[in-house]
Amino acid sequence: MPDKTSDFRNGHRRRLRDKFLESPHITDAELLELLLTYAIPRIDVKPIVRALINKFGSYGKIIATSNEDLLRIPGVGPETATFIKALHAGTLRNYVSNMKDSPVFHKYEILENYCKMTLADKNIEEFHVIYLDKNNQLIQDDTHSVGTVDHAVAYPREILKHALELNACHVILLHNHPSGSPIFSSDDIRITKAVQNILKNIEIDLHDHLLVADGRVFSAKAMNFI
Repeated sequence: MPDKTSDFRNGHRRRLRDKFLESPHITDAELLELLLTYAIPRIDVKPIVRALINKFGSYGKIIATSNEDLLRIPGVGPETATFIKALHAGTLRNYVSNMKDSPVFHKYEILENYCKMTLADKNIEEFHVIYLDKNNQLIQDDTHSVGTVDHAVAYPREILKHALELNACHVILLHNHPSGSPIFSSDDIRITKAVQNILKNIEIDLHDHLLVADGRVFSAKAMNFI
């Protein structure tokens, strides 16, 4: 006897694929559902997608979520979680490629999205240093330090040393506030000025200090701290 459930599921997946091929501008839920059909081929993935959307929100937030948090969602096993994290890694790799191929400020939204996808899911503070060449193209994003829920240290002399090793001409500082606070703390401002001063002595420009908080990116330069 024909399996009507299987026929319906296969037909739905075909329609979803056709819709994507006709226009890639589908909803986050539809995109995630389409992708998960390749990771979980034999069951209806809609309940899993619905649970992911309800818990984490957008597609970007879902793929940026930690492996541990993904595994807490019913229906998401180790293979599915790995698949989702591979989507995240692939997206980050694409951003890195773009920033290496052209000046980061030519497509500022790529830099912002990269920062958000790198740090938005972190529940502890991280301090990154983005080193750029003379053309403002990416040399390296260095995870300078990993701290606590409300603090990460920065060492200006180490940043200077690494900038010289990489022959960097410009630097962007980057850190996150897991609390969601969009306000640069007094320590944030102090370290920004300390790094700016030590780099200025050898004519390396501190472009900006970016803060990721509550899914957004805030600029110290825009707030006149630089």
